[in-house]
Amino acid sequence: MTLRCEMTVDEIDATPKKRLLGEILIDRERITRLQLNQALKIQKEKGGYIGEILIGFKFVDDRDIVAALVVQCNIPYIAIDRYEIDRNVLQLVPREVVCRHRVIPLDRVGDILSLVMLNPFDTFVKTHVRRHTHCKVAPFIATRREIETAIDRWYGLEPPENDSDAHL
Repeated sequence: MTLRCEMTVDEIDATPKKRLLGEILIDRERITRLQLNQALKIQKEKGGYIGEILIGFKFVDDRDIVAALVVQCNIPYIAIDRYEIDRNVLQLVPREVVCRHRVIPLDRVGDILSLVMLNPFDTFVKTHVRRHTHCKVAPFIATRREIETAIDRWYGLEPPENDSDAHL
C-alpha cells in the first residue's frame, strides 16, 4: 500500500482547528480551568495571545505552548538548535525581517521555503517572505528561546556574509 500526502504547501495553513489552545493545555494537565479563566479574563480586558498571557503568569512555559500549538494547528515543531542551515538559505530572508519577526529560513527545496516562526499565524510575515523570496512558505514552529538562540548563532551582531545581497 502506498501512502500519499493529500495536502499541498498551499493548503497548509496556520488557521487553528476547532480545539482551543486552553482546552488542549487543560487536557494535557498543564493548566487548570481556573488558570485558563484567569488568563481569558486578562485577554478580554487587555488583549494579547492567550499563550503569552499564560506564560506571563508562569502557569506554563514556552515549550508547553509550542506543544499545544503543534496539536492545535498541525504545524511541525523543529529543534532548530540541532539543524545546520546553509548560508545561502539564511541570506534568502533579510536580517532585518529575521530579527524583527523572529523567523529563521531553514531550508529551500525548489520553490518551497521552510520557515521557522515564533508566530505561525502571522500571515503578514509569511506574505512578506513569500513576495521577497518568490517561494511558498512552509511554516515550522519552535520556542522563542530556540529561535533567539538560532538568530544569535546564525546572524549574530554582525550582518551575515553578503548581507547587501540579502536585500535584493
